[in-house]
Amino acid sequence: MRQIILDTETTGIDPKEGHRLIEIGAVEMVNRRFTGNTYHQYINPQREIELEAVEIHGITNERVANEPLFAEIADDFWAFIAGAELVIHNAAFDVGFIDHELSMLNAQRGTPKLGPVADHCAILDTLKMARDLHPGQRNNLDALCKRYEIDNAQRVLHGALLDAEILAEVYLAMTGGQTALSLDASSTSGDSGTASGAVGIRRLSSERPRLATVAPSEVELAAHFTKLESIRQAAGECAWDSLSGWPATPPEHG
Repeated sequence: MRQIILDTETTGIDPKEGHRLIEIGAVEMVNRRFTGNTYHQYINPQREIELEAVEIHGITNERVANEPLFAEIADDFWAFIAGAELVIHNAAFDVGFIDHELSMLNAQRGTPKLGPVADHCAILDTLKMARDLHPGQRNNLDALCKRYEIDNAQRVLHGALLDAEILAEVYLAMTGGQTALSLDASSTSGDSGTASGAVGIRRLSSERPRLATVAPSEVELAAHFTKLESIRQAAGECAWDSLSGWPATPPEHG
């Protein structure tokens, strides 16, 4: 299964008010393994970026003034995401902006027409997933990182590629944590194409110290055999009695 974990940054909050994309970041996973393929692009929005937005992501008008227009990067971006399942936090926001950009592009150039996104990609909203898993709690990306113990110390400001990478880890944690189960003893984290966090066979050293064996106390043994006797009386038998080497009654103490 091919998934693209995606995030965007914008000039403001509503494309209906003329706001535009200024950054797209995306990370590819196949069968819950990071492939190493990413997509990252700043975009000239051809309009001013609102101050409130700059305070969130730190991207200024000067930073994107010489970046390509969306029309110049649209085909490469579309080729990267088409046919994949998109994993997005608050998907309606990002997909709304992408569809708005595609709609304007289609109006300008006629063919080939791109989008809308939902017609070509499955969409998984991790915000909805988090709200289902943790109702009544804060479920923004920072809160989820704290909940799932994911390091987001580098996230001083929002950034599309960094947020996509962090979201990928959050998504894996929310859906089981393990990126893949590998029974190939030769697989290591340094192998090409192996995802960070992939699980392989881990051999323990034969020279490791032996584990300490802690014997039960007399009080613990007495409680154990009392419990067994209550099971025998209630059920008529106790499976513990059939275990080789285990007495059915407590040993006598001199």
